[in-house]
Amino acid sequence: QVQLVESGGGSVQTGGSLRLSCAFSGSRYNAYYMAWFRQSPGKEREGVATISPDFGSVSAYYADSVKGRFTISRDNLKKTLYLEMNSLKPEDAAQYYCAAQENVNRDYVLRPVGFGNWGQGTQVTVSS
Repeated sequence: QVQLVESGGGSVQTGGSLRLSCAFSGSRYNAYYMAWFRQSPGKEREGVATISPDFGSVSAYYADSVKGRFTISRDNLKKTLYLEMNSLKPEDAAQYYCAAQENVNRDYVLRPVGFGNWGQGTQVTVSS
């Protein structure tokens, strides 16, 4: 059984940086697609970034809105997922969720429907 616990959220000013972490409990962490999603009040949950399973190399996928500003990474020894967020904008403010799934169709790597394991989320606030 997979459990995911996010941390690292907080409040920053526009242009600031944050690093989110997601601790994975369970086995075969390296075999999972790992992802970050976010959701603001009144909006649908949207994909932010996804990293593929690690069998020697990884691929990363990003939403257009965060390309060049956010970086997703994984540490297989620590079984931890990270999201480095730079140049934060007010529109990045949201509840950020970590998600995991062993097999994800490439068409669904940034779609919530592709993932079956979710954390409780961590809040990111960006003030102007």
